[in-house]
Amino acid sequence: MGLMQGLSQMMLQQRGHLFGWVPVCLAIGIGGYFMVRAEPALPVLLGLMAGAGVLLLLSRHLPEAAAPVAVAVALGMIGFDLAALRAHAVGGPVLGWRYYGAIEGRIVGIDRSQSDALRLTLDRVVLERVSAERTPMRVRVSLHGDQSHSIAAEPGLRVMTTGHLSPPSGPVEPGGFDFQRHAWFARLGAVGYTRNPVLGAAPAAQGRAGLMVLRVRMAASARVQAALGGDIGGFATAITTGDRSAISQTALFDLRASNLAHLLAISGLHMGLLSAVVFGALRLVLSLVPWVALRWPTRSIAAAGALVAATGYLALSGGNVATERAFVMVAVALGALMLGRRALSLRAVAIAATLVLILRPEALMGPGFQMSFAATTALVAVFGWLRDGQLSLGPKWLAPAVATFISSAVAGLFTAPVGAAHFNTIAHFGLIANLLSVPLMGLLVMPAAVGALVLAPLGLDHLALWIMGLGLRWILAVAAFVADIEGAQGHVKGPGVWVLPLLALGFLWVLLWQGRLRFAGIAAVIAGFALWYQAERPMVLIADTGNLVGIITPQGRALSKAKGAGFIARNWLENDGDGTMQADAADRWRPDMRVAGQQIIHLSGKRAVAAFGRCTSGQIIVTSVVLEKSLGDCLILDPKYLRQTGAISMRLENGQIKMQTARQRAGSRLWTHWPDD
Repeated sequence: MGLMQGLSQMMLQQRGHLFGWVPVCLAIGIGGYFMVRAEPALPVLLGLMAGAGVLLLLSRHLPEAAAPVAVAVALGMIGFDLAALRAHAVGGPVLGWRYYGAIEGRIVGIDRSQSDALRLTLDRVVLERVSAERTPMRVRVSLHGDQSHSIAAEPGLRVMTTGHLSPPSGPVEPGGFDFQRHAWFARLGAVGYTRNPVLGAAPAAQGRAGLMVLRVRMAASARVQAALGGDIGGFATAITTGDRSAISQTALFDLRASNLAHLLAISGLHMGLLSAVVFGALRLVLSLVPWVALRWPTRSIAAAGALVAATGYLALSGGNVATERAFVMVAVALGALMLGRRALSLRAVAIAATLVLILRPEALMGPGFQMSFAATTALVAVFGWLRDGQLSLGPKWLAPAVATFISSAVAGLFTAPVGAAHFNTIAHFGLIANLLSVPLMGLLVMPAAVGALVLAPLGLDHLALWIMGLGLRWILAVAAFVADIEGAQGHVKGPGVWVLPLLALGFLWVLLWQGRLRFAGIAAVIAGFALWYQAERPMVLIADTGNLVGIITPQGRALSKAKGAGFIARNWLENDGDGTMQADAADRWRPDMRVAGQQIIHLSGKRAVAAFGRCTSGQIIVTSVVLEKSLGDCLILDPKYLRQTGAISMRLENGQIKMQTARQRAGSRLWTHWPDD
């Protein structure tokens, strides 16, 4: 058998299974756009689009072995251009300096920060002495200090205050999470805080659909919290309206340590459970009327009703990226039911993934998209194998429990690497916690949520909310119990840039490819884990403000300060796979810290700088204040220098220090903005 004949035979074997590769090829192109260091020029984008068109036309005339390859390359080119188009479409002015002064705008978002401070997202922004062309489209302001004299935040209300704004910050280390990119796609041109009261400047705007939905969300959130209160109320609002502002940090820690934090996000689980409850209830009601059951397509009607309920849930929850992704998946499944097709198949998953990538290409880079589709794809594939192999799950009374166990185990197994890569933690007893909690979400919590929605117009929703609270109280108790087990949470270091793509491609190759060659995907998975294991962390990390330095020691990373720059310290240690607290990491710091013979000295504050004499050529000086005089013949890294470079990492190569800046690593992209001198 010749080479071409063998390739033709292999591609013939893939017939009927190639659609699943459509989102994979799009994702490769989208990922390529986000990985390049320089923003592609317009001729490049036009050339890619033209090339994709030519390949698609040629694919009709190419041999059977070559046509799918041509289409795959074309889809990659289209994905690259889709990401570029989206990036340009959402663009807007980004503040280029630190601002203090009057801030005025309309409230379009209300949430809380990780420090539990209320945050307002404003559009139609007006800044003092800043022209409209340079004013960001949106800013986000955290409210600190005594806010007892502030006006009650209300969607659509135009407010004013006096506060600090800064450009979105760069990564806390080269190659780290890029908040500038995140803010660009969220259309945030500045973030900051105020300690002054927030005053009303104009009544709440009326008539805008988005603001009306936001008002309904906030009203529903307040009603649920009033009925349940505490962390239970906060949990209830998180899964009904997407508002997490009322749940405590302690409860959040327990949920994360027990691998139950996914229950807070309105994801495929919640959307699927709600749709299943509505679908089942409608079909049961319709089947109770014989004339209707015999003459009407009750399954299609019930699916249509469930789709309406899912659409309402999407609007009520705020319609963020994760919820939109879940809605698309559920809509595809319900559409298949209405058309009499199999609801859960890899083709349905591929359709959902394709739609999400077309609408929001940037979602590919977030943990939500990756974890959601990793779990969904694995579950559909595993249960498809069980169905095709006609494997029994045991007696009817035991089958639901076995299915729940398999679902939790499969979802946990395939999302664990993604979660560990993004959050640097592994919940060792997550399977136990999920087995004790997830069934209750489907049997009690979500049906009660639907009941509360139905009973709300009658003023009887408190009965359903009370039942809902029973289930949530149990889940929080399970989370607290599991989190308290010694060794419940492990820590892993952050992976290199190619680890997750290798794992994803290997995983998808095993699931999608037909024939013995599918097992080649296992090699890619093994290679991904090997690269992860061999990943080396930078010897030295320097914050972009100069207020923190971290150096690797035999005991772990030593930090130069026990307090301050807590967000940066926590991220560095987490990326190291180190669960140590900042104060404990600071105990590792010694006055004579050296790397490759170079002494690294951190001068924090004006007094430390004033007390320091002169440096020598064998020293690296990092200061948290701008120097007004020369300290001698040495490398000086002060805020003025770091403002232009961003955070700095240092690695050892052949016994020499190699320095890399966040600016170098991020490249010149639409979203990479650095403060002016």
